[in-house]
Amino acid sequence: MTAALSLSDVNLSEPGVFVQGYPHEQWKLLRREAPVFLHPAMPPYAPAFWCITKYDDIIAVSRDPHTFISGRGITMFGDPAVPDPAFGRLMIMTDPPRHVRLRRLVNKAFTPRAVAALEPHVRAIAREIVDGVAGQGRGDFVTDIAAKLPLAVICEMMGVPRADWQMMFDLSNRTIGAGDPEYSGPGTGDQGSMMATFQLMQYFATLTLDRRAHPGGTDLMSVLVGADIDGQHLDDQELMYFGLLLIIAGNETTRNATTGGMLALMQHPEQRARLLAEPALLPTAVEEIIRWTSPVIHMARVATRDVELRGCQIRAGEKLVMWYPSANRDEEVFPDADTFDVGRTPNEHLAFGIGEHFCLGAGLARLELRVIFEELLARIPDMELAGPVDRLRSNFVGGIKHMPVVFTPAAKT
Repeated sequence: MTAALSLSDVNLSEPGVFVQGYPHEQWKLLRREAPVFLHPAMPPYAPAFWCITKYDDIIAVSRDPHTFISGRGITMFGDPAVPDPAFGRLMIMTDPPRHVRLRRLVNKAFTPRAVAALEPHVRAIAREIVDGVAGQGRGDFVTDIAAKLPLAVICEMMGVPRADWQMMFDLSNRTIGAGDPEYSGPGTGDQGSMMATFQLMQYFATLTLDRRAHPGGTDLMSVLVGADIDGQHLDDQELMYFGLLLIIAGNETTRNATTGGMLALMQHPEQRARLLAEPALLPTAVEEIIRWTSPVIHMARVATRDVELRGCQIRAGEKLVMWYPSANRDEEVFPDADTFDVGRTPNEHLAFGIGEHFCLGAGLARLELRVIFEELLARIPDMELAGPVDRLRSNFVGGIKHMPVVFTPAAKT
């Protein structure tokens, strides 16, 4: 008989804890007994930080960007008092009013109208991807299917040539894969991730030079090069950071939601059967897939002043870590929260965040997920696992690196 967890057992700093899947039992314990919990420092992984695990508390923190800022780091790692060149320059690490101004530079590409206009092209890419595997009867769902659609879409939007797409895939994997030997390299620690980040930034520095030499393009990098904030153009470093953020955010999260969503459908065959019988449920199913997978595991904020939250005294300069998969299983908000239900409604999950930093590409992610699952369920309705699921060693991105699958071969369309 397994002993009951206690607060002294909580360990959310070590990435290896997440290799077996999300530690939902730890989050459930925290929601019940210590929803605002001071997690002890665990060298070499992370200094001490406050765990925020309840839905309403994450909303409260996210909607107060003056008290809880992003400009001194957005992950549990690192000391917010130690300067980082990304602080205040990488859009996701900025605060109002600059954050709002930076978002406006690219917001037009992600409006509902702009996203809706992309659907025919997104569907054409999805059909090409499914055509490429349908006749094989087996494959690696991540590399053969899930990774390809969001990568193609964001690269095209940014003006990255097709010849460089595989490099973008490899470098973004290594950037977010610090601590995972497959991506960062065995024994390299964070060095492999840091080198990949540097290579991506160098790539976007070169792309920036090209856009300056050939102005007037409509891709996102051309728009950013020509844009200004209060009469000032973005400098080279800001443009490199923008490129880095867009390629990773537009690639990694949707890929992992797609993979996790297919895994959920395979593990809950009654829900897949329901979806096959009622295709109109797909938009609702997409929201449940996003809630269930919560691909961004955490985001951090730093308190600018002493503040009390649920009776806990948080001091200025201390870090708070918001656990989105925990909020999305909060029993006070989601009935039968541990049940995967493709018909769940309402479903006001926080997988895209909320407030100032709500995911800019949420509409695009929803489109890509709906289209790829429409194509997969229509063409390959009987997909099953063919081996173990290989998860990313990370407590920041809920990634699956490999997922072998088998299915009845289907003819090309």
